[in-house]
Amino acid sequence: MSGSLNKVMLIGHLGDDLKMHYFEGGGSIGRFPLATNETYTKKATGEKVTNTDWHNVVVRNKAAEICEKYLSKGDRIYVEGKIKTRKWQAEDGTDRYSTEVIVDDFTFLTTKKNSSEGIPPSQPPTQESSKEEDLPF
Repeated sequence: MSGSLNKVMLIGHLGDDLKMHYFEGGGSIGRFPLATNETYTKKATGEKVTNTDWHNVVVRNKAAEICEKYLSKGDRIYVEGKIKTRKWQAEDGTDRYSTEVIVDDFTFLTTKKNSSEGIPPSQPPTQESSKEEDLPF
């Protein structure tokens, strides 16, 4: 295979409300942490273990404004995009790195705002998203 692919698909819960930043030219960027979980049972003890991974998610422009309007901490979302690592310098002069998921597409799976308005959440795009009992939220 001569090409490459940078694609990520995640289903998880927002760890915090969306943080927005607006630019002079009218553009905007929104950021939020997304928690995904892996659950397994230890064979030796039968203990159920859940590991949570945190992802830094970035949405831009109109998509960011839509997410800001409808999403809040704890809501469940499906995001699709690409992974990007940024390099920056800390105040002490050391190089720091931040890995983010740059969103191309998303689907709200549950939102608190929809629940309060009586609007049913959209259906999950895959069967794996139906494993809600595995999530610690």
